[in-house]
Amino acid sequence: MARAFLFVLDSFGIGGAADAAAFGDEGSDTMGHIAAACAAGRADVAGLRSGPLHLPHMAALGLGRAGQIATGSLAPGLETAGVSGFHGAAQEISSGKDTPSGHWEIAGVPVTFDWGYFPHTVPAFPAELTAAIIREAKLPGILGDCHASGMDIIAELGEEHIRTGKPICYTSADSVYQIAAHEEHFGLERLYELCLIVRRLVDPLNIGRVIARPFIGETPETFKRTANRRDYAVPPPEPTLLDRLVARGSKVIGIGKIGDIFAHRGVSEVRKGPDTATLFDKALTGIDDARDGDLVFANFVDFDTLYGHRRDIPGYAKALEDFDRRLPEALAKLKPGDMLILTADHGNDPSWRGTDHTRERVPVIGTGPGLRAADTGLRASFADIGQTIAEHLGLPPGPHGTSFHKLIA
Repeated sequence: MARAFLFVLDSFGIGGAADAAAFGDEGSDTMGHIAAACAAGRADVAGLRSGPLHLPHMAALGLGRAGQIATGSLAPGLETAGVSGFHGAAQEISSGKDTPSGHWEIAGVPVTFDWGYFPHTVPAFPAELTAAIIREAKLPGILGDCHASGMDIIAELGEEHIRTGKPICYTSADSVYQIAAHEEHFGLERLYELCLIVRRLVDPLNIGRVIARPFIGETPETFKRTANRRDYAVPPPEPTLLDRLVARGSKVIGIGKIGDIFAHRGVSEVRKGPDTATLFDKALTGIDDARDGDLVFANFVDFDTLYGHRRDIPGYAKALEDFDRRLPEALAKLKPGDMLILTADHGNDPSWRGTDHTRERVPVIGTGPGLRAADTGLRASFADIGQTIAEHLGLPPGPHGTSFHKLIA
């Protein structure tokens, strides 16, 4: 039996990207800077966490050594006497440092074109676009119209949104148009319908995603985003690993926002949850349900949205430690022929300036019964991950990336 399980720790970069300077991110290192802050006591929070970053199970798979491959330095707290898993790092070749670019490249389709972006101005959106949205969606207007962090702008404009009925529209350094609206006062289905209108209107601008950001609460202190987020993404420009598996008759079980990222193409089944703990539970049941030739593809988004964008080092450290404590549950479910890979789609250094993603290399660590604990080195593209999974599952090679399966089989 050959099955594959691919876990993406959203934004968990490990520094060292050769082209980071071109993105204004030279020196960024999500893992390294979190580990350094923990070692120096700058991530200690009473009742939350304290001391060096403690990730024994990922370190045993080779996480620390992956960081060394990426940056030349071993992050404090990730030392280990021996490594039981295969380990390496990968460099992104896609033109963006966003979620679709990272995931598509992992799945064997690098993004070689340039996305459209909105400028760092106020207003951020073209006047003709805003006018068309207001007209077609029959809105009284919009709020925001700027670059912003999601929860910050909801706290700032949420009450005005409830009072006026105007949705909160904002963007970021990603190719994205985000719309926050109250699930009850505005209506969840109405928000989804609005996003479909915006998706159509931004297509000529080559915007990668329109994201529905529903929230609840009545005051800035009680506003809370819900699990009903929905991404409206453009489809990948060519068949991905997921497409090729489904075309063969295999099943792809998407955990979290995987379905949204791939425009629900090549995803047999979607299983969502409100937080990392629930998504991990869903991933475990996915492992139980997967059959020969299937892929379970999971995205754990909270690392990015709750801690990276909010520049919360202690929160990010604790989230990593919580994830690491649960990793043995997944490892215990692996059967002969299985492969588990842990990686990331980009960086989001919580010590970095601003609130946006950072251009970084990502870890590629994993294991499976009978697979060797090999050093797979620095991979030239995230697409090497998809090629390796394709070979493991018996698919012919795709057009992008180079498999490292022979190094570990």
